[in-house]
Amino acid sequence: MEWNGTLVLSLGGYVEVDKYRYVYFVFFMVLYVLILSSNCIIICVIWIHRNLHEPMYVFIATLSLNSLVFSTVIYPKLIVDVLSQKQRVSYSVCLVQIFFFYSSAGSDFMLLSAMAYDRYVSICRPLQYVTTMDTITVSVFLALAWFFPVCQMLVTTIIQSKQKVCSFTLGGFYCNVSMIKIHCTTPKFLTVWSSMSLINLGVIPVLFIVFTYIKIFIVAFRSHREVWRKAVDRCLPHLIVLFTFTCLVFFDIITELLESVLPKSLQLIMSLQIVVFNPLFNPIMYGLMMKEIWKHIKRLLLLCCKHEMMKNQVD
Repeated sequence: MEWNGTLVLSLGGYVEVDKYRYVYFVFFMVLYVLILSSNCIIICVIWIHRNLHEPMYVFIATLSLNSLVFSTVIYPKLIVDVLSQKQRVSYSVCLVQIFFFYSSAGSDFMLLSAMAYDRYVSICRPLQYVTTMDTITVSVFLALAWFFPVCQMLVTTIIQSKQKVCSFTLGGFYCNVSMIKIHCTTPKFLTVWSSMSLINLGVIPVLFIVFTYIKIFIVAFRSHREVWRKAVDRCLPHLIVLFTFTCLVFFDIITELLESVLPKSLQLIMSLQIVVFNPLFNPIMYGLMMKEIWKHIKRLLLLCCKHEMMKNQVD
């Protein structure tokens, strides 16, 4: 399928889009606005207040920045698609979506690993925290969290761009790993490289995080109650985010493997969880459960309410 000389793919993941076109539109638009506003609030609060210029909060702000990039790559295209008579995407745009989709996912795992190490040093080696988690160390963690996934996915994207396409219909409503199925052949190098990328960007960071938090809780359990309470307060939000994010990645893999078996409506629901929960759940979780962030957000909300009341009185 070509349109104006551009290779075009059909998106077959929508369910009765003609019937529920405006429901889809309102749903995606509201979600996109919520994701943008919630993540921007987290970033701005951490940026403005100097007492939040600590490694843990810097990593949280970076997670929100990743969510903004991820959502901006996915949601505008979804909104345009549901208003179009035919849901399709050019092959080049599909490659861009895949690149940013999995680069941001790998970056999130590496940032969660950096946060786990930060919590380990803070709780288990508090006297060494200032010297260990200095500006240089945090900058190196941030650089690796962005650079390493981008390099891994850049190789994958370049290889995929050179493959011959034999099928022109994608099973989902956005581009993900299922794009491999439309190629006539899958090079062995691409299979090996993709498996290595999954291990490097997913499996190893998760194992590192689990191992780190086990050590944290062992040390906290052996210490007095105050250390245990501190460990739970600081680590619980990160563990919840890690668990939900790992489940979403698992859903993405399961949806791709069982695409021919799962009902189309179930595939849609599972795919929606991937693009909805992670970019929206993170700012809500950190905004509500991190006391310092929540304190500043409450103050911001009160100022907005007072400003609105004064404006109404003047009117």
